[in-house]
Amino acid sequence: MRVEDAHGAAPSIPFWRGEAPGRTVELSEEVSNVRQTIADHPDPVSWLVGECGLDVRGAEQAVVYVRAGAAALGALPTTRRIVAERFFDEGGGMQLVIHAPFGARINRAWGLSLRKRFCRTFNFELQAAATDNGIVISLSEQHSFPLETVFWYVRPHTAEEVLRQALLDSPMFEARWRWNATRALAILRFAGGKKVPPPIQRMRSADLLAAVFPDQAACGENIVGDIRIPDHPLVNETIRDCLHEAMDLNRLKVLLTALDSGEIEAVAIDTAEPSPLSHEILNANPYAFLDDAPLEERRTRAVQMRRTLGSEATEIGALDPAAIDEVHDESWPVVRDADELHDALLTLIALPPSAPWSSFFEDLARSARATLVHAGETAFWVAAERLTTALRLYPESRIEPVIASVERSPATTREGAAIEAVRGWLESTGPATASALSARLALPQEIVDGAFLALEAEGQILRGRFTPAAKGADAEIEWCNRRLLARIHRLTLGQLRREIEPVTSADFMRFLCAWQHVAPGTQLHGVDGALKIVEQLQGYEVSASAWESEVLRRRIASYTPDLLDRLCLSGEVMWGRLSPHPSFAVEVSASDADVPAHSAGRRVRPTRVAPVAIFLREDAGWLLDPAAAAERQANPSALSHAARAIADTLEKRGASFLPALAKATGLLTSQVEDALWELVAAGAVTADGVDNLRALVDPKRRRGEGRGRLQRPRHSAGRWTLLRPDVIEAPAASPEDLERARTEKFARQLLTRWGVVFRDVMARETLAPAWRDLLIALRRLEARGEIRGGRFVGGFLGEQFALPEAVDLLRVVRRTPSSLSISVVSADPLNLAGIITPGPRVSPLVAQMVPIVQPSSLPTVADVVGESARMRNRD
Repeated sequence: MRVEDAHGAAPSIPFWRGEAPGRTVELSEEVSNVRQTIADHPDPVSWLVGECGLDVRGAEQAVVYVRAGAAALGALPTTRRIVAERFFDEGGGMQLVIHAPFGARINRAWGLSLRKRFCRTFNFELQAAATDNGIVISLSEQHSFPLETVFWYVRPHTAEEVLRQALLDSPMFEARWRWNATRALAILRFAGGKKVPPPIQRMRSADLLAAVFPDQAACGENIVGDIRIPDHPLVNETIRDCLHEAMDLNRLKVLLTALDSGEIEAVAIDTAEPSPLSHEILNANPYAFLDDAPLEERRTRAVQMRRTLGSEATEIGALDPAAIDEVHDESWPVVRDADELHDALLTLIALPPSAPWSSFFEDLARSARATLVHAGETAFWVAAERLTTALRLYPESRIEPVIASVERSPATTREGAAIEAVRGWLESTGPATASALSARLALPQEIVDGAFLALEAEGQILRGRFTPAAKGADAEIEWCNRRLLARIHRLTLGQLRREIEPVTSADFMRFLCAWQHVAPGTQLHGVDGALKIVEQLQGYEVSASAWESEVLRRRIASYTPDLLDRLCLSGEVMWGRLSPHPSFAVEVSASDADVPAHSAGRRVRPTRVAPVAIFLREDAGWLLDPAAAAERQANPSALSHAARAIADTLEKRGASFLPALAKATGLLTSQVEDALWELVAAGAVTADGVDNLRALVDPKRRRGEGRGRLQRPRHSAGRWTLLRPDVIEAPAASPEDLERARTEKFARQLLTRWGVVFRDVMARETLAPAWRDLLIALRRLEARGEIRGGRFVGGFLGEQFALPEAVDLLRVVRRTPSSLSISVVSADPLNLAGIITPGPRVSPLVAQMVPIVQPSSLPTVADVVGESARMRNRD
């Protein structure tokens, strides 16, 4: 590849269809052994960490992936076990995935051979692809066959001849022909001292191929039988390269021989949706394609796959029994009058008498439109338009009453009549076994079996194990109409998707009330509960006067102030303002010509609504912003003289009690209190305990009100200290690395606080990094498998991310109606009025109650009728 300067143009990467190097047989064997060990080992995570050198997170992902795939398939594909998986796609077709971890060279050979066999059997060209771990073949509606037979479509003694014919139409043959012709100088790359353009080389290569190998370039309509391969050295070399370099014909023969002898186990399974192990092959790159269809036209793009691996992976391969029953009820004829019964008889051919429909049948019998056919001890209702076919089906039967047959094209044999009768019954019912249908129609089972095989050859029905009763190894095979089976699959997937469909904003607020322990019955208790609340809300600033009176009391049952004091005095928790005060920002920009002159010199004013955060001491390093401290130091004029004196004293002497500060500065105690309150509002100081903050916030304590035991101390005994990130944590890393680490930690904190994170829910987050930076961190966490991405809350734009446990709680909330009405104070983090819920926004500085959850309303008659109509029309 030659690269040259783009001269300012947008960068691009050349694209072509080539071949990726295939995995060796030895490496494939080791990959298979690792898979099997993960499935069998009692502690696979520790084994992967110790033996394979993975970290814990990578080992956990590998274990979840392998075990979820094995659970979905019922068996783990290895070099000693091949699994064939078949499922419907969104376009109504089917995808056949053969899980064979033998490497791309063997799988290419097997995939091309299978593609050629399907083409010859069903007379349809198929799309196929092969990777190191499997083969995918995209089937259409015309392909119906027993899934177990796919392992023996290619036999060892015919593999070479089939593969020779298959590779002639594949892209690899033309590419390798051009390479060989160029190396043999049959096609010149340079002529007259100039390079021959690649398009001209390709055209000359095609002309040379047509000259020496006319059948390969000939019209398919004029070729009968196999393509005749000429004995030409370039053709022979190209075929040899394809068989033994791009593919591995010899190893394929060994594999097919092992399959025939039973040395390699063959497992076949029909699944409702693709298993996790099939995602790789369904998303294969163009170099894995065995045909020349472009990426945008691949039928595999019609497959909808799960983005995550959850606890429901074990249920992927199971069809929903409720969906089977629903399809059975929908497909069974609806009979409300004689005409509708007549239509049902035209489809079913022969119907045992049904008591609810007897009056309708009598009307048809009186008008000679239907009669009763007695076949031995069993009687059937038969329409006049199907009477001849019914008599072929039951040759020794009698008619009562006798009517004339008006059938235009009746079946000529009993087998043909059985095919029509079985076709009609399977179109009107769900999965059925041969024994059950033969008993219902009073026919020999071999007649019904023959009808099943004939309909399967037409592509009308599929065999498998669809109901729970047929899952056993000794259970009888079931048969189902292809159209009905596709509907059952859609209903099953619809049920699974409804489990993760987006919730409404009202349900999301109910979820947040439970997630943040505000809903009744979800509150926490004691010191441990207080610590959990702090861990969840750290980094969120609330007005100083509302923290204990409103926020913590709603989340901690029987809250008492000593709970937070114990956490602070033990050194686990601290408090302080984290966001920079606006006064410092104004001072920094006051020299700019665009800033009005009167804005400069603005002072910090202490107030009870000053935002304060409570957070873990060990997380202070990434929560505190070093830029805020730098702004305060660069603009001391925003603080009063007393506040600057207190800050200088704390800088020199370190943590100090209030009386010591008054003595060191020579200020009155009231002046020291006002200065400390000013420094708290500026985000410059903190204290050992929360009682220091209470003493400043509570005006009664500042005035010394109260008598006797009700009188509280005017000043707290805790020490005051500067709030500085460089003292708490100073890691040796570059600023870019520190910012990246802080962004990821903040992303984790947002997930802990909200459970589900998207752009709108962060409207009140004053400390969060920019959404574009958080988005990168959240995507990285999703790629690691730690969180889920998707659409969890409806009505909001942009990407959404959630913790797995939050998704489970969302499902519970959606299914559980609520009659509760919950309100919070405007300073509470759950004040999302006008952001998540409709209505105007309510400022957190306004002291008022905000309703956030309203009682769930019962569905109206219109809602029920509308939902029923949607259920009927969604297919």
